[in-house]
Amino acid sequence: MAPRVLVSDELSETAVQIFRDRGVEVDFQPKLGKDKDKLAEIIGNYDGLAIRSATKATEKLIAAATNLKVIGRAGIGVDNVDIPAASRRGIIVMNTPFGNSITTAEHAIALMFAVARQLPAADTSTQAGKWEKSKFMGVEITGKTLGVIGAGNIGSIVCSRAIGLRMQVLAYDPFLSKERAEEMGVTKVELDELLAKADFITLHVPMTDKTRGILNAEAIAKTKKGVRIINCARGGLVDEAALAEAIKSGHVAGAGFDVFETEPATESPLFGLPNVVCTPHLGASTTEAQENVALQVAEQMSDYLIKGAVSNAINMPSITAEEAPILKPFIRLADVLGAFVGQVTESAIKEIEILYDGSTAGMNTKALTSAALAGLIRSQVSDVNMVSAPVMIKEKGIILSEIKRDKTGVFDGYIKLTVKTDTQTRSVAGTVFSDGKPRFIQIKDINLDADVGAHMVYITNTDVPGMIGFIGTTFGNAGVNIANFQLGRKEQGSDAIALLYVDGPVPEELLETLRANPAIRHAKPIAFNVD
Repeated sequence: MAPRVLVSDELSETAVQIFRDRGVEVDFQPKLGKDKDKLAEIIGNYDGLAIRSATKATEKLIAAATNLKVIGRAGIGVDNVDIPAASRRGIIVMNTPFGNSITTAEHAIALMFAVARQLPAADTSTQAGKWEKSKFMGVEITGKTLGVIGAGNIGSIVCSRAIGLRMQVLAYDPFLSKERAEEMGVTKVELDELLAKADFITLHVPMTDKTRGILNAEAIAKTKKGVRIINCARGGLVDEAALAEAIKSGHVAGAGFDVFETEPATESPLFGLPNVVCTPHLGASTTEAQENVALQVAEQMSDYLIKGAVSNAINMPSITAEEAPILKPFIRLADVLGAFVGQVTESAIKEIEILYDGSTAGMNTKALTSAALAGLIRSQVSDVNMVSAPVMIKEKGIILSEIKRDKTGVFDGYIKLTVKTDTQTRSVAGTVFSDGKPRFIQIKDINLDADVGAHMVYITNTDVPGMIGFIGTTFGNAGVNIANFQLGRKEQGSDAIALLYVDGPVPEELLETLRANPAIRHAKPIAFNVD
């Protein structure tokens, strides 16, 4: 059956057709996003939800979305999606961060020009029949210093445009490397230096706990007298009341704002002040941008629902369409390793370590780790997946670590999963052979070569004579057929393990008989979904 997607906001017909062309059944109801009750009533029928800003994907709506796998936001902002709630339900949340980058960057440059030359006020005055030429004395852009806070997708475009305008550009971004700054032609600085030297300041960072109020009263006081401040990123990055006071005092010469702390912004401390230019969140409002983000979200959602490719996800590692088929068997392997350890571990897990050896170290390990965590938790929570598992691990306070290393053994690459509790350590390693199927190659640091079976029994015991006979007799007396088995030990008289493949679930009475033998320390049934 083809996956179904509901489009509850305005998307172009071209975007809707992309869904159909990719084999997705699409229900186009562009006004539905405003009817939250009707939306909640039908959302359970869909695998995907494509939205803009009108639809609010609240925790209540997500709870009703029993079949939903992906929410696609046509645009960069996901303030209208409850991401933690979606993650807990295993729903991927995607946005389109590149579709409106140029448009937003151009709007920031346009506001900079408007503030520098007082264009809106001059226009209003002139059209009112006045000719106040001396009143609107502006400043040149050329030769001035622009301070860019945030040099990511949009910020880097602003930097490029500013350099073309013959401006000196200072960039503050903790994630900007010195090499990248040199490549861009900007000077990487700390925030205080930027504030002290910039003639214009423009912000291009997301709203986080660290960036909220990044330009507060204290920071504004550090700015160069006569500075002009532009914000096309997110409301709340700048303290509007503090900025208003700085404008009134003459310390700040002007401001251009497209975003506000409260939106729709029907009032603001900035409204009515001289040389303040305000627009109603128009950063992404061009014909080209709106079409680009619509097409992009349709392509991303279709690729995920049809091919399993994940791109621009907020709460899930990206998996390209090209790497999805290569990664698929290793995702299956990681899931199997997690499921094995999850079923043989009785006490609460405190630490998880995942080792990627050889070729696996060069793969998309974030996706592999998510799969391993999903398998690990599934014995406790049946509806967990690669999206929700990392959230659950974090909420439980479990320490997670990844190790990557070059090839060390006979296998081109393998994955080893180790978990620690207060009382035990469990580990299992596996690889993928040429047939694409996962194989166990090590359990408890004991080497072996074992397939993954639908029904298995895992036994650990002291290596003493007669154990194979005892195990076989016990199964035979219980009428349970052993289809195959794999044995392993480190050395004579040490720990030994056995993996037995059986035709169906094993009676608890049989397991109790095994456990009654003093040489057997552990006997546990293991079940896997085998394709």
